[in-house]
Amino acid sequence: MPATFDGKAFLKTVPNRPGVYVMYGEDDACLYVGKAWELKKRLANHFRVRGASPKSQLIIARTRRVEVQITGGDGEALLLEYNLIQSLRPRYNVMMRDDKSYPYVRLTEEKFPRLVFYRGSTRRPGRYFGPYANAGAVRDVLNQIHKVIPLRQCEDSVFNNRSRPCLHYQIGRCSAPCTGLISQSDYREDVAQAALLLEGGNRTLDRELDARMERHAARLEYEEAAKYRDRIRRLRKVRSGQFVAHLRGDVDVVAVARARDRFCIALSRVRDGRNLGQRNLLGDCSPDTTEAEILGAFVSRHYLRNGPPGEIVVEHEFADQDILSNALSGMSGHRVTFKTRVRGKRGRWLAMAALNAREHLQRHLHDRGRVLVRLRELCAALGLETLPERIECFDVSHTMGEGTVASCVVFDQQGPVKAQYRRFNVKADTGGDDYAALEEALRRRYRGVVDGEGRRPDLLLVDGGPGQLNRARAVLDELGLSGIATVGVAKGLERRPGQERLFLPARRRPIILDPTSGASHLVQAIRDEAHRFAIAGHRARRRAARTVSRLERVPGIGPRKRRALLNHFGGLREVERASVEELLKTPGISRKLAQALYREFHS
Repeated sequence: MPATFDGKAFLKTVPNRPGVYVMYGEDDACLYVGKAWELKKRLANHFRVRGASPKSQLIIARTRRVEVQITGGDGEALLLEYNLIQSLRPRYNVMMRDDKSYPYVRLTEEKFPRLVFYRGSTRRPGRYFGPYANAGAVRDVLNQIHKVIPLRQCEDSVFNNRSRPCLHYQIGRCSAPCTGLISQSDYREDVAQAALLLEGGNRTLDRELDARMERHAARLEYEEAAKYRDRIRRLRKVRSGQFVAHLRGDVDVVAVARARDRFCIALSRVRDGRNLGQRNLLGDCSPDTTEAEILGAFVSRHYLRNGPPGEIVVEHEFADQDILSNALSGMSGHRVTFKTRVRGKRGRWLAMAALNAREHLQRHLHDRGRVLVRLRELCAALGLETLPERIECFDVSHTMGEGTVASCVVFDQQGPVKAQYRRFNVKADTGGDDYAALEEALRRRYRGVVDGEGRRPDLLLVDGGPGQLNRARAVLDELGLSGIATVGVAKGLERRPGQERLFLPARRRPIILDPTSGASHLVQAIRDEAHRFAIAGHRARRRAARTVSRLERVPGIGPRKRRALLNHFGGLREVERASVEELLKTPGISRKLAQALYREFHS
């Protein structure tokens, strides 16, 4: 591999056609992924000596090779760029810190369907409404719909085994199809009304409810008429408390705020004139990246993943805006337009989104600055020469040796990085030996680092005193990992926050921080997060073990039959209470197995 990259020679081989280019640096690390409708012109802008931005100059200085892939058109280049950024995670592309999928309301395909919160692929059977800006917006919508239209909310394992209506029926939020208190045809009518409400068909729903109320009243069926009268009243009450968007159709409003190397995208979503809430996404960028570049990167990536509405209001015009509009229109099957110079209602929405982006970014930077101050104080207290960019903390949780789980939480200079947390179900029978459990977790975590998988920490914290610290150092020495500062965090004599003692390998006496200092607060936050994460994993593991332990003792009951029993009865307690004849109703359970199960629980 050459020491420097000859851009002029490379440009002679590049065609002027649509495509994607990938720049690689030392050790084949991906630096940047870009798309171009004319590859030769775009790359010539990167390699020009004068007038290039500081960001381009930095990327070119570190580039060792460039790969080019020609595509059949603009839309293919857009999609390929998105896929490569997702898989290669290039260092100098605009990266979103929060890239979770958006939540939906899902209408299941069952004999008696239900509305559920859903996040994930929309390929599963069912009907989807949304996407919504956040989980809170979905839960609020579901709560409002159940106030108006009483659909079932329980899982199939509960629904199929009920003998009397639940509490939701008593408070008017379920029509109790589980016990036959409503026919399937009437329930389907309620489902259709809920779908109308979710689609924004308010006028159609009003006319339908009024017509049904009048029809029942004409037949002198006053109880049924009163039911629809009450439903109309509840619907009007729910609407009166909703925020009205005052925007017709499907519109997204996107604004951006940037400060140094951080930015915040504020995305407001309106569907069928209803406000689905706002979402704020934080990300990293180089200091010379413009707001227009951030918007362009976000819009192309976001709508390839989630699908675009018909109208997108953006705060700034960005490069290739018209080409992106045509590409998204072709991929979505409907016209997609970008608008920047807006007034009236759209102008007010855009101004509100911009204000929210600035406020959210300022809060984030304030919290980030506070973490940095605490980190500098801790660095000084521990005598570290450089500020750690990555901190990992380990803790072990078990109950008298049962269900041992070790946790690893990660903090950087911005705070917790929850996407990189890990739990280790300790495989060895440690018998409650915290040292052995810690050793196993450390080996499993850092063996991957030795093999080139995952980042190594700059600072390693272990919950415990000199014993845990020595075991951690032994594992690191065994794996040949040097240069990782290691600290044992032991609780004080009274085990109260603020009395932690920090043990270092080179010191005989522990360091005791000022309880009011930022360094002490940071250590407590990291240690408590590791403790919380370990306990949650331990409880889940112990709960799972106890759920199936008695079933596992019965010969002939394997994983499939255990699952069938638990699904049929809804839980282990119901299996314990069941008679032999009731157990026989479970698919795959013979009389011999049913009798063995009954003896296990009633001997």
